[in-house]
Amino acid sequence: MDEPAEIGRRVQRLRTERGLTQRQLAEPSYSAAYVSTLESGKVRPSETALRFLAGRLDVSYEELVTGRPAHLATELRLGLTDAQRALATGAADEAADRYLRLLAEAERLGLPAERAEALLGLGDCALESGELTEAVSRFEAAERLLEGEPLHRRARPIRGRAVALLLAGELRYACYLLESTIDELNAGGLPDPEALVLLYAAVIGPYIDMGAHARAAHAAELALALAPRVGDPALVAGMHRQVARTFLAEGRPADADASLAKAQEIYRQLRLGADLAHCHWMRGYVQAQNGELHAAERELRTARDMLAARRAALYTAQVEVELADVLRRLGRYEEAAELLSELLELGDRHGAVHAGGAHRLLGLIAQERGDTGAAEEHYVRALALLERSGASGDLADLCRLLGDLLRRAGRTEAALDAYRTGLGHRAAPGTTTLGPAPAAPAVEGPRSGSGVLRLPR
Repeated sequence: MDEPAEIGRRVQRLRTERGLTQRQLAEPSYSAAYVSTLESGKVRPSETALRFLAGRLDVSYEELVTGRPAHLATELRLGLTDAQRALATGAADEAADRYLRLLAEAERLGLPAERAEALLGLGDCALESGELTEAVSRFEAAERLLEGEPLHRRARPIRGRAVALLLAGELRYACYLLESTIDELNAGGLPDPEALVLLYAAVIGPYIDMGAHARAAHAAELALALAPRVGDPALVAGMHRQVARTFLAEGRPADADASLAKAQEIYRQLRLGADLAHCHWMRGYVQAQNGELHAAERELRTARDMLAARRAALYTAQVEVELADVLRRLGRYEEAAELLSELLELGDRHGAVHAGGAHRLLGLIAQERGDTGAAEEHYVRALALLERSGASGDLADLCRLLGDLLRRAGRTEAALDAYRTGLGHRAAPGTTTLGPAPAAPAVEGPRSGSGVLRLPR
């Protein structure tokens, strides 16, 4: 809203243009003296008064208090919706160009909410293209613009920043961000279901990577219980895709596959190509863990091709690590090694966890071919990368592989050191080092005697 003096001059100009006296403008709700005082800038008018005057002057409330025609803001919001659709169905760099133009327009018009929306879109584009530092910067800028808004309005930039940090290997800080936001939302009374589903679904990934499977399962159950209260089908589909990882970790491949099927059906209806690619990715992962290697290869190649077509470099690289593991298990070592070597030529810009995973697979390939020296070298390089990320489950497994390799080579002391390192990274089942897990939300609906949401069993 402009200053009272500016609003007063605008009211006077519009009144004069319409040939109205101060009394004619004021009646029947206000006096001519009030309009005179307002036009002189000596009073800060209430929203009620301004809405009344806007109606009498035949302009929108927004135009009266800001001087901007209402259609400009509407057109900007339509443009943001189009950009969001472009990101979901096209290439990230094309959507980013749209968001940059819209950000400049929102800044010119002085629309902070629309600026924040454009920054969120640019952050999502940066995530897809693997520019993690830029993604964090965009999400932080959006958070600053929304600083005075309720927490549920800030859930998207917080979630985006946490995902970028997770992909960069900062697992524990990503967990901290998501958990503390979940707790603060729940402590504020009746929580916002969409914001909570967004945050619970996002925290599953870091929990799985840190070996905290019980905590991941709990987050998945809470997200599923809240899902019927969420009106955004794309958000529900994303939640189903994330909870599939939890079902898999619990040894429930059929439930995981069912969750992915639900997500795929929703995304087909919405034609959200990027998220549908993620469904193929996760489905391939489920099939690989269930021993269905040829089916897994087909799904992962489909996901990789869809993501590569969108130039989503970061996610493409992550799918390629899992595809390489399937190829290795099928005995196609040359193909797997070539895929991983091409990925590592890009450095670890796609995230320490996935670069570490690539070295681990190259170590397994070398070991299965009898080249223990190369296997040890890759395992050690993977350890260095994963120690940066705090991926406890992966570290413990890698230390076991390295220890077994050294023990078979007769290097008993070195093997013991590797085993001890692995034991140091083992987490108690369902825990992290971050303190208590977030509390369950107290929401309306079926409740237990304790007053918290009753979870499905």
